Amino acid sequence: MPIVLTTDFGIEDPYVGVMKGVIYGINPEALVIDHTHYVEPQNITHGSMLLSTSYIHFPSRTIHVAVVDPGVGTERSALIIETPTAYLVGPDNGLFSGIVNEYLKESDRNTPSIIVPPECKAFRITNSEVFLTPTSDTFHGRDIFAPVGAHLSLGASPSELGEPVDS
Repeated sequence: MPIVLTTDFGIEDPYVGVMKGVIYGINPEALVIDHTHYVEPQNITHGSMLLSTSYIHFPSRTIHVAVVDPGVGTERSALIIETPTAYLVGPDNGLFSGIVNEYLKESDRNTPSIIVPPECKAFRITNSEVFLTPTSDTFHGRDIFAPVGAHLSLGASPSELGEPVDS
């Protein structure tokens, strides 16, 4: 399964390369694809739009690791969302709402609470055994999301990496 990276990091700093290094350190055979690293900085809506219009063009079961995370270091959760065609790994901040909304009834699309469509499963990432340690308060892309994506690519199930989220 390919791992596709989408971030707002740009490529002038080492952050994308470090995330790739973490992935390859866990799964040396991983296929890592750069979707974009030019999401407008901290613009969740822009990231969601880019993901929702692009993810269907990747192979089935692709793992999308996305980091546009102005809430890093806060109490926001980290998620794995399993859709019928992809895994989505990243912050619980609306970044995946454009994709998840495709599976919702029209009347459920603009509700303020999380609704997990019947076709999807969501997991709050809680298995700290797969995190890099020490885990930084400011780089969850490296310390949480990249390792989780790599473990999924090795065949770990989302339930091994987190707890189910109810709608």
